[in-house]
Amino acid sequence: MALCSGVSPKGLGMKSPMLRWLLLLSLSLPLLFWVAHVITRDGPSPVLQSSGLRGYVRISPGRMEQFLDKHCNQCALVSSSGQMLRAGIGDEIDKFDCVIRMNNAPTDGFERDVGSRTSVRVVSHTSVPLLVKNERYYFQQSADTTYVFWGPDRNMRQDGKGRIFNTLLKIAKKYPDVKIYTVTREKIQYCDGVFQNETGKNRMKTGAFLSTGFFTMILAIDMCESIHVYGMIDDNYCSRANHSVVPYHYYEQNRVNECRMYKVHEHTKRGGHRFITEKAIYARWATHHKIKFKHPSWSL
Repeated sequence: MALCSGVSPKGLGMKSPMLRWLLLLSLSLPLLFWVAHVITRDGPSPVLQSSGLRGYVRISPGRMEQFLDKHCNQCALVSSSGQMLRAGIGDEIDKFDCVIRMNNAPTDGFERDVGSRTSVRVVSHTSVPLLVKNERYYFQQSADTTYVFWGPDRNMRQDGKGRIFNTLLKIAKKYPDVKIYTVTREKIQYCDGVFQNETGKNRMKTGAFLSTGFFTMILAIDMCESIHVYGMIDDNYCSRANHSVVPYHYYEQNRVNECRMYKVHEHTKRGGHRFITEKAIYARWATHHKIKFKHPSWSL
C-alpha cells in the first residue's frame, strides 16, 4: 500500500534514514496522543487551585455588590478541636498576618492556647444564632474581624425568604462598620464539585454535608500565600491505638470526644460531615500548596 504521496516504505529506506524516521514518527503520533488521553482521563484528579475571592459577597444594605478583598501572606487557621487545650501556642498564633477561626470558637479565657486575635471568622448557618446571642462580643467588641457566612440556599436566599440571610442583614444594618460576607450559591456549588472531584462521590447522593472546616480551608487557599493549621488531626489519627482523647470542641469540655464524633459522622447515612475523608483531602492539597499542620503535626 502506498504511503506519503505514493512513496513506498521500501523506497524511503533506500533514499534516506531521515525519511524512514519521519515515517515511523508519523505512524506513532496517534498512539502517543491516545495514551496521553487515557492517562489524563484515568489519572489523579487535577490539583486544587485558588478560584479567587469573587465567591464571597458583602452583606451591606444600600451598597453595590462588593467582593471580599483580603489577602494575607501567612495565615494561622485555628481549629476548634480539643487538641488546642494546653497547647500553649497562643503567642505564636497571634504573630501571624491573619488568624482564621471557625463558628463561635471563643478566645476569651483561652488566649494562652489559641491566641487572642481574629482576622477572619468563617461561620456556618447553624452557628448564626450563637453569634447573635452574644452579638456585642462578636460584632461590637470584635468589629475589626471579617465574617464569612455559608449555608444552603434555602437559608441564604436574598428574596426575603432566606431566614439566616435576613438575620445577617439586620446585623449588618445595626453594625454597619462590621465586614459581613456570604459565600455565594455558585461558590457553594464549586465546593460541592471539589468534593466530588476529590472523592468520586456526589455529596448530596451520599447524604453528606461539607463541614465549616472545608469551606475555611478553601477560603484560606483563596486568600493566603501560606497556611499554618493548628489543632487539626489527620485522617489516620483516630485509628491509632495511642491517640489522645480530647473533646470535640476545646470550649465544650463535657461534650462527646473528638474521635467518637468523627466516626459517627463519617458513617452516618444522612446529614453527616465526612470529617475523616476531608482530612485526607487536605493532606493531598498540602503536597501542592504551602500548608503546614501543627499540634499535632502531620506526616505527609
